[in-house]
This record gives sequence, structure tokens and C-alpha cells, in this order.
Amino acid sequence: MDDDSYKVRLDIFEGPLDLLLYLIKKDEIDIYDISIERITKQYLDYIETFKLLNIDLASEFIVMAANLMYIKSRTLLPRSEQPPEEDSDEDDPRWELIRQLIEYKKFKDAAGTLAQKAREQEEIFAHIPEKPSTKNKESAPLAEISIFDLIRAFQGVLKRFEEAHDLGDIIDDRFTVSDKMDLLLNNFSPGQSMPFKSLFASASTKSEVIVTFLALLELMKLNQFLVCQDQILGEIEIERRAGT
Repeated sequence: MDDDSYKVRLDIFEGPLDLLLYLIKKDEIDIYDISIERITKQYLDYIETFKLLNIDLASEFIVMAANLMYIKSRTLLPRSEQPPEEDSDEDDPRWELIRQLIEYKKFKDAAGTLAQKAREQEEIFAHIPEKPSTKNKESAPLAEISIFDLIRAFQGVLKRFEEAHDLGDIIDDRFTVSDKMDLLLNNFSPGQSMPFKSLFASASTKSEVIVTFLALLELMKLNQFLVCQDQILGEIEIERRAGT
């Protein structure tokens, strides 16, 4: 891999509440029924993956991790042994977090509705009627997938790779992120697509898997590649944008 100073800075990152809502949606559970133990483990798994990828994290991700661990510890204590500084009348230590998630989801849904209405308005008063269909074909998949979907898919690839290869902590310095970016551009013709997991079919080390994923993220930032799903939480397809 590149030297240790290589950092990934992604404009497509969302916040910690977005990640929690994503985990709740993935598990198909009601916000009111969240398992703090399960969601804390999943959240910390994502944090560890971010660290593995050397991704810069906003401080609020770490603050939320600490908050989840605190709530989890409180759920293990009887009501009579709750910390004395807690003056809340709520019996459920999760409730404040649930309230935050519900309020945040309301604002996020409202913002999504307004954005959709804005897009519809643009179509009604379009100045260039011959191009909307091409624009929509590219923008719709991007709206349906988030960095969290990609991280989840990467976690799955990495887990299967580690189960199939007993390589310990072998470090492979043959590939840099720049090398892999060039390789992906050479292997994809404009408009060509393939399953996400197939990007790692030839990888021989854990390091190469990581570098390949980082290269994909960089190409997404450069607007060279887009990611698509045929359904929510479905298989991810990688496509090189036409004309690039």
C-alpha cells in the first residue's frame, strides 16, 4: 500500500446519525426497538473499518461511539444503580438517542421531499429538454446508495478474503492507490459495469483488497465511476461513467 501518510477524505460522508439510521434500516427494525448491544457492535465495526482504510473521521463519529458505549453500560445496570447525575424520569437509557434519531429522520425525510420537488420543478421548466433522461439515469442510482452501503460491501469482501486466505499480516507494497486507479480505468470502458465483488477477484493479499477499494473511492470522487443497486441493500454494481 502507499505510505502511512495516505489519507482518504470523502465529501460523500454523512454523519453518525446517518450511519445509525442506515444500520436500523439494514436490520429492518423499528427505531423504538433498537438493540443497543447490536447497534453498538455494528457501529464500532464501521469505525474500525474506517480506521483500517485510513479514512479521516469527523470527531462526532467518535463522540457517538462513546455515547453508545455509555448507553450500553447503563442498560446493564438496574434502575436503582443508575449514575446519580442522571436526573431523567425515563426508565429506558436508550430514549434520548431514540428521540435524536426520530427528530433527525424527520428533517432528513423533509429535506429529501424538498429535493425531489426541486428536481420535478426542474423537469417542468427545463431549458434543455433533450438531456433530462441521460441525467436521471446517472443520478438516480447515486441517490440510492451511500458510503455506508459501500463500506458494508467492502466488509463482506474482506471477511470472505480473510476466510479463504491464511496470510496473517502480510504486507504487499507492489500496489499503490494510484496504480490501482490506472488499472481500473484501463479495465473499464466508458459505460461498462461489473459486480462490486468482482473487482477483488484477482487480489492476493489483504493489502491489495484495501488499496483496490481506496482506488474506487478516489475514482468516485473524481466522478469517473458511479455505483448502482437494483434494490435497497442489494448487490452493488460499479460502472464507469460514459464519456470519461
